[in-house]
Amino acid sequence: MVDVPARPPVPAGSAAHSPPAALPVPARLTPADHDLLLDLLGTPTAGPLETGPDGPAVRLWEAGRAYAVAAATLGLRVLHHAPPDPAALRRDDVPLTVREAALDETFLVRQPSLVLRLGPELPRQDTVMFNVHLDTVAGWWPARFDGRRFTGRGAVDAKGPAVALLAGIRAARAVEPALGSRVGVLVQAVAGEEGGAMGTFGTRPLVEDGFTGGLNLFCEPTGHRFLPRSTASMTAVVRVEGEDAVDDRPAAGHNATVLLGHISHYLARALPPRIGDGRVCVAGLHTGERHNRVYGTGRLLLNLSYGSRSAGRAAEAALEQTLREALADFSSGVAGTPDLARTAADATRITSLHWHKRGLPALDGRGRAPWAEELLERHAGLVRWPDEEPAFTCDAIWMADVPDSYTAVFGPGDLDTNHAHAAGEYVDLDDLDRYADEIARVLVARVRHGPPGDGAGEPSDAHSAAVPGAAADRIAPR
Repeated sequence: MVDVPARPPVPAGSAAHSPPAALPVPARLTPADHDLLLDLLGTPTAGPLETGPDGPAVRLWEAGRAYAVAAATLGLRVLHHAPPDPAALRRDDVPLTVREAALDETFLVRQPSLVLRLGPELPRQDTVMFNVHLDTVAGWWPARFDGRRFTGRGAVDAKGPAVALLAGIRAARAVEPALGSRVGVLVQAVAGEEGGAMGTFGTRPLVEDGFTGGLNLFCEPTGHRFLPRSTASMTAVVRVEGEDAVDDRPAAGHNATVLLGHISHYLARALPPRIGDGRVCVAGLHTGERHNRVYGTGRLLLNLSYGSRSAGRAAEAALEQTLREALADFSSGVAGTPDLARTAADATRITSLHWHKRGLPALDGRGRAPWAEELLERHAGLVRWPDEEPAFTCDAIWMADVPDSYTAVFGPGDLDTNHAHAAGEYVDLDDLDRYADEIARVLVARVRHGPPGDGAGEPSDAHSAAVPGAAADRIAPR
């Protein structure tokens, strides 16, 4: 996911967060939940896309087993615990970095995803699905809990929310026995959310296998507001492939450093105003390390987010046009400079645009299911993320094309305030307790306030997706 602008927290006791009907006893994490979270935080789960091929071993199998054992005490059973078929990564819209990493046959084997279910096979509209990710970004330090705050990699993104989710399910079952009989729950605990994988080998295969509900919540830090949008992003590479030159004869070669520097400056100024629904990040620039040569080759990376497929296509076209303008501006501006004359003359010929990632969906569920938004706001007492505030990227994009469903991103804490993806990541126990209570209210509200025609939907493929015998725990050591 990407960072979002800082925003002030909403006071826990504000009227906006007071539900119409609070639970008889607010949901709280137990000492056993605290121990589970510390166990998960102490289990390194950053994948090889984050740590590199020589990084520490990723222990997602162990994390998934620990989570499944805890969930079993609430009645959730394992439907699936395995990596996807390698064919999932042989698709054009899989990021290039993922496809390259998957050439190592152990890449997927080390990164399973887990699916748990509470209740029997039910129609999709009678199922609530939660998605959490157990993988993290790189950077690990010993987990700690001082009685008020948990610190450790994944505390807020998203192991803390994953544990609070179980506490919320437990509290909801205590209040509403029909949860797990009339309304079922699915929990996806996935790999491959971080590292630029964009859910291509975690969430997407599970969604395509039908592990979805009529209401779907992705547990990411949103400051306790539900966000029915998720941007996608694409990664572009501008390459210069010219000829090097010795420092004593700089005019003899192509100066990729100066050319890419001009292009990056031009794109940073001219491209953002042309991206109507997204952001532009002008990122890594590399030509060489030495001072005594002119580098004729190099590359510039860009990341562009967008809120819809059409906006993504428009952003692609805008980048292509702006790059042409940048090249023309460079050539006209330095044509009279002797040391850059050859670079100016050949700029268009030696510069090319390549895509490492594009074509991913974006989610915008606003107005898609009025019953679900009424349930979350009126019956569960949640607050919606303002339309004017930018969304961010997460695995919820893979729900964009799932029919007869409503999806939102919803979780405790903030990506920026709680130092997600940075040193010192933390989450406060009060935040997790509040989230558990909100999850419980959502589930109780869903049992009592279903969609129009509740109970008349078609069965979801999710509940028959697992192979025969899937109720047995498919988590043998790998």
